[in-house]
Amino acid sequence: MRRAPSEFLPLADEAVRAVAGPSGRHAALIEDAFHVLVETPGGGVSLNGEPEARRWAKRAIESLAGRVASHLEVTPADVRVAIDQARVGGATGLVAHASRRGPAAAKTPAQARYLDALEHHDLVFGLGPAGTGKTFLAVAHGAQLLRAGQVERLVVTRPAVEAGERLGFLPGDLSEKVDPYMAPVWEALTNILGAETFRRRRERGEIEVAPIAFMRGRTLSHAFVIVDEAQNASRLQMKMVLTRLGEGSRMAVTGDPSQVDLLNKADSGLAHAVSILEGVEGVAVARFSNADVVRHPLVGRIVAAYDADASRP
Repeated sequence: MRRAPSEFLPLADEAVRAVAGPSGRHAALIEDAFHVLVETPGGGVSLNGEPEARRWAKRAIESLAGRVASHLEVTPADVRVAIDQARVGGATGLVAHASRRGPAAAKTPAQARYLDALEHHDLVFGLGPAGTGKTFLAVAHGAQLLRAGQVERLVVTRPAVEAGERLGFLPGDLSEKVDPYMAPVWEALTNILGAETFRRRRERGEIEVAPIAFMRGRTLSHAFVIVDEAQNASRLQMKMVLTRLGEGSRMAVTGDPSQVDLLNKADSGLAHAVSILEGVEGVAVARFSNADVVRHPLVGRIVAAYDADASRP
C-alpha cells in the first residue's frame, strides 16, 4: 500500500518536546484532529499524511512553537486552540500581557480581540459564558497598567447580589464584608502580581474593592475599573457605575447576559447598556462563545448542554 507523503519541520528541542507533550499526548491530539502521523525523530517534527492534512497540522505545530519561543507554557488546552485555529486559518500570533509567572496570553482569537479592545478603547464590554477568561484578562491588563504607572489605581467592583443592599448588617469592615464575593478577582490578582505585591498595593490603596452600591457619588480618576459579574447590576446601578469614570480612567465591564441572578431578570443593566452603547466612540464590545472556554474541555460541553436546555420551550 502506498505510504502517504511526509514532511519534516525543523524545530528547537524545547518546541519538539512541547509538540510531543507528556507521554506523547499533544502529538496524539494533533494526529486525531488531522489524521496524520506525528513523529519526533530529533531536530524537528516529521508529519506523514495527505498534503492538506499536513498543511493544517503544520499550522498547529507552528502556533505551538511560537508559544514556546515566547516563553509560554503549552497545555492540552493550547493544543486544542492551535488545532481549531489551524482549521480556520486563524492567526498564530496572539496578544500577551506580562505577569509574575510569565505572560498571561490570549488562548483564542476572541481573547486576542478582547485584549486588543482593552488596549485601544476606554470602555470595553466582555460578554460570554464562564471560563472564557473575561475577568482574568481584564485583571491582567489592569495590573499591567498599574505596574507601568499608566494608572494610579485598580478598582474592582461587583454586585453582591446575595447580600443585596444589606452589606451593612454583615460583621467586619468593608473588606471583610465584600471579600467573599470578590474571591475570583483576588485569586486572579494574586496569581498575576504575587501574594506579597498584591497585599502591599492593596494596603497602599492602589488596588481597591467596593461593591457597586458603594460606588455612588464617586469620581474615579486615573484608574482602571473592572465591573465584574455585571449581568447582576440593575439598569440604574449600571448607569451609575459607568458614569463614575473620571479623567484618565478606563473601564472593563464583564458578565454573561444569560446568567442573571436578579429577581427581575429584565432589570439587568448589562444587556441594556450594550444595546444602547455599542457603536459609541470609545466603546468596544467583545463577545465570547462556548468555543472560547479555556478551562477543562468538559466545561465547554457543560455550558453548551445548559444553554440547549434553557432554549427548550
